[in-house]
Amino acid sequence: MIKSNKYYLTAALLTFILFASNFLSTDVFKAGYQDFSVWFVLSLFAFACGWLINKTLGWVHGGKIMFAVIVASAFIASIMVSVLNGYFGLSDMMVENIVLYTLRNITLGAYGFFGMAVSEVFLLQNNQTEKKIDTEDHKKLLNDAKRDAKIIIEEAQLNANKILFEAQKSLTDITERKKNIERKLKEFIAVEKDLLKSYEDEKNDN
Repeated sequence: MIKSNKYYLTAALLTFILFASNFLSTDVFKAGYQDFSVWFVLSLFAFACGWLINKTLGWVHGGKIMFAVIVASAFIASIMVSVLNGYFGLSDMMVENIVLYTLRNITLGAYGFFGMAVSEVFLLQNNQTEKKIDTEDHKKLLNDAKRDAKIIIEEAQLNANKILFEAQKSLTDITERKKNIERKLKEFIAVEKDLLKSYEDEKNDN
């Protein structure tokens, strides 16, 4: 999935923060509360950048961008300390100073990774909550479907029993009508026989 270019502005801001940290004093606790406050604010900004990077670029791609930013910033800091050591007032212990400035960039970058991790934890919790809600909704829909199916089956059974009862009733009525017709037909035949017998008796008497 292609990310919008504006999402990379947060990574650019983090790069600027790491680069700007190279111009601060390394004696954080010796320089007083003012310098420490600046470091604290930079740490908060790095944390917020990591949070936004995770939200906009995702954990995997954002992590790659974050790692690239930290490596690039540490590399630039090493070059700056090596080339501009006079500007930074670093005349001796070149290797130690390079390591120190590199660790400062890595430390601020770690705050960014921490912000990404916290953001990812919240996203995962929200996803689990949404999945739990979806599961509960599915269970509710399933229970509703079972209840509706049970009602439909019961109605079908009632209708079937009603149809069967009506059919049996109709069959009983037809059977009774048949018996009545047979009985009347027998009575009619018996009457006809009696009439024929009476007619023959009268004929014989004449």
